[in-house]
Amino acid sequence: MTAARLATEAITLEPLARQSAPATSMLSVANLSKSFGPIAALRDVSLDIAAGEIRGICGENGAGKSTLVKLLTGVYRPDGGSITVAGRPCIIATPRQAQELGIALVAQELSLCPDLSVEDNIWLGSLQVPFLHKKPELRRRAAEALVLLGAEHIALAAKVASLSMGERQLVEIARMLTRDARVLILDEPTATLSDVEIARIFAALLAVKREGRSIIYITHRLAEVYAICDRVTVLRNGELIATVELADVDRAGLIELMLGRPSDEMYPEETRDEGPPALVVESLTVPGGIADFSTIVRRGEILCIAGQVGSGATEIVTALAGLAHDATGRVAVDGRALILGSPLRAARRGIMFVSGDRAGEGVFRRLSIFDNLVATRLRDHAVFGFLRRGSLRTTAAALAKKIGIDRRRVRARADALSGGNQQKLAFGRCLDRGAGGILVMNEPTRGIDVGARAEIYRLMREFCAAGYALVLASSDLEEVLGVGDVVITLYRGRQVGRYRRGEATMHRIVADITHPVEAAT
Repeated sequence: MTAARLATEAITLEPLARQSAPATSMLSVANLSKSFGPIAALRDVSLDIAAGEIRGICGENGAGKSTLVKLLTGVYRPDGGSITVAGRPCIIATPRQAQELGIALVAQELSLCPDLSVEDNIWLGSLQVPFLHKKPELRRRAAEALVLLGAEHIALAAKVASLSMGERQLVEIARMLTRDARVLILDEPTATLSDVEIARIFAALLAVKREGRSIIYITHRLAEVYAICDRVTVLRNGELIATVELADVDRAGLIELMLGRPSDEMYPEETRDEGPPALVVESLTVPGGIADFSTIVRRGEILCIAGQVGSGATEIVTALAGLAHDATGRVAVDGRALILGSPLRAARRGIMFVSGDRAGEGVFRRLSIFDNLVATRLRDHAVFGFLRRGSLRTTAAALAKKIGIDRRRVRARADALSGGNQQKLAFGRCLDRGAGGILVMNEPTRGIDVGARAEIYRLMREFCAAGYALVLASSDLEEVLGVGDVVITLYRGRQVGRYRRGEATMHRIVADITHPVEAAT
């Protein structure tokens, strides 16, 4: 649970009047099914979503959430079943038909054009713009949509590129409202947002709810489900497991519905024996990010750095990985000084980086699983410049087995994997590098379902058992408390607290990372 989710939960749970049962049905699907060859992506799924309801959809990667969304938005056509919108049976064969029916999607990857104005983006591609239209009328309607969302501070003439990510999300939602969307589908809308931005999004969704529109809210962040949704539907392996009132299921029960097994083994036991200091950091500074940060990380230990977006946690791990050219300070690995600012120097000293941006920095998506796993160890399998292919295949198969990927799939492209398996691929690249490794990670479980998270946490403990030191930057406070042997809290680039396992509480960490430095000075 992130601080953003905790803060927002406190804001939204009190005024949100949860519905006890569906009133007027806005969207119904009955026995919806879709297969791709022999693989059934969705089997006999039935839903009934009321007007003015916010419905959470949860499930692991591969549960069928994306397939359901694509069926509702006309990207796929179902093999069987029916869809009813506002009491009218309909066939959604194209995205245009979905728009005509009032079904709109705000995807995790926004579809805005950054070099166009807010107004132009709102009306771009809309079927609501007549051939002979009046510009003032369109401007008025766009402004009304922003006002409804509490986003009247966003100038219609401003370029989208000048907006924050939260403001862009609001523009995307406003675009859908001008299209008379009756069913709004949001896919991981808050993955990269700050506290204030999340609060604005949630306030906007409540305004949409009061208009009588329906919202389908897809997220891996369970705290968000409890903060904003009326009910939650759980999918697993393409099948509908349950639709439940949130008052009737706690977080552990919801996770168990998603996984099909108890959730009490989410976080493995901590490493019992800690080794000598592996990483010593003194007065680390990154201009505009972090100031005068110092710490010691021992072998077999996981150091979690907790903070909100913009706290400086990301700057710490990227600086340690050599990715911040302007970083200053003193860093030593096993007692030997490390010169900052070079990924190559960091890698040669055994520092490996796992990014939260899987697509941009984590894996080579167009290369095979095999190529990804062996990409950083080609030198170890070469003789006089010639690669030993048999040795590479053996290594790739062994690594794939350790991270839980079927060895028979190693020739498949990485982009065929789910987000969780792609992240496990990034971890697999760091396995078996000897006992001298230091693994630094930035939001390694962002956008990953609870099942894949459990596997990632298991891998972290395996690294600890092998003698690695781990440094993790995370805004997910439940994760921080679950895996951290040591927790450091940050606020606006400065350290607030440091806790050993068992000393920190959720309340203490939230207080630290929202710490009013100005008031204290």
